[in-house]
Amino acid sequence: MPAADLGWTLTHEHLFVLSPELDRDHPHPEWDPDAAVDRAVAGLEELYDLGVRTVVDLTVPGLGRDVTLVGRVAARARVNLLAATGWYTDAVLPPYFRTHGPGRLIGGPEPLVEMFLRDLEEGVAGTGVRAAVIKVVTDEPGLTPDVSRVLAAAAVAQQRTGVPVVTHSNPHLRTGLDQLRVLGDAGVDLRRVVVGHSGDTPDRGYLRALLDHGATIGVDRLGMAHVADDDVMVDSVVTLAAEGYADRIVLSHDAAYFSRVTPPSWRREHAPHWRHDHLARCVLPRLRAAGVSADDLDRMTTHNARRLLTPSVEAAA
Repeated sequence: MPAADLGWTLTHEHLFVLSPELDRDHPHPEWDPDAAVDRAVAGLEELYDLGVRTVVDLTVPGLGRDVTLVGRVAARARVNLLAATGWYTDAVLPPYFRTHGPGRLIGGPEPLVEMFLRDLEEGVAGTGVRAAVIKVVTDEPGLTPDVSRVLAAAAVAQQRTGVPVVTHSNPHLRTGLDQLRVLGDAGVDLRRVVVGHSGDTPDRGYLRALLDHGATIGVDRLGMAHVADDDVMVDSVVTLAAEGYADRIVLSHDAAYFSRVTPPSWRREHAPHWRHDHLARCVLPRLRAAGVSADDLDRMTTHNARRLLTPSVEAAA
C-alpha cells in the first residue's frame, strides 16, 4: 500500500497472542476463534471511527502469530493491518535452531535469516501477506546467545529489505542501548529502529540517549497499568516533545483482543484501560491539555509511522 495511505498508525499492537501447542491440546476456556474475530472486527471498526487508519500487529513466532486468522479480521475491517516477522524470545530459541545453521549439526544457512526474508519478500506461510516490520526482543536475561542470534538475523534482513526493526525492550534495565549497539554494529541505520516500551521508565536521561542515537522510542504501553504508568508516559511525552523530540516518538498500547498470557477476564479486572482505543479517548486529550501542539501530535501518531514504514531507498534499490 502507498505510505501516504497509512494515516494515523498504532505502531505496537497485537490482535491475538496465542500458544499453538497449548491451544491445540489444552484450549483456554475464554478462547473462541470466531468470537475473537468478531470482537477484533468490532474493535477495529470503532478505532476507524475514532480516526485510526493502520494497526501494526507485532505478533510474531513465539507469540502464536496466525496470519490466516488475522486475515479474517482484515477482510472485514476498514483499518489496515500490517504483519510482522521476527522471533519472540528473551532467552532461548526452540530446539530446531540448535541443530540448524552454520557450524551446527545439520548445518546449512542461518534459518532465521531465511525465515525473515521469506516473510518480508514473499509472504507469511504461503498467504502472500508480506511482513512490514521485524520484531526482536531483549529483556532480563540480556544478550543470550540465542537473543544475539535473532538480532544478527534481523540486521541482515533489515539491510536487505529496508523495513524498520521494532523491539521489545526492558527500559528499567536500559536494554534499548544494548539493542542499538548490536544493531548499529551490524550495520543497521538506527533511524530505522523503534525501541519499544521505552516510555515505561521515568528516566528521561536514558530516553534522550536513545533518541540522540537517532532511534525512535515507543511510548507504547498506554493503559497497561500493571507494567507502566500513564502519568509517567504522558509527562515524558510532554517534556520530550517540548525539547524537540516529537519526530522520534510513536504512541501505542501493546494491547490485544485476546491474549493467552493475560486473558480478557484478567484484563477487565486488573487493566481495564488497556485497550486499543485508550490513546484516542483518554491520552490524546491529556496531551493536548498539557500543551502538546497539534503538529507534534500529528508527528507522533501519523508522520513518524509513515517515515518508518516506508522501506529505505538504499535497501529497496
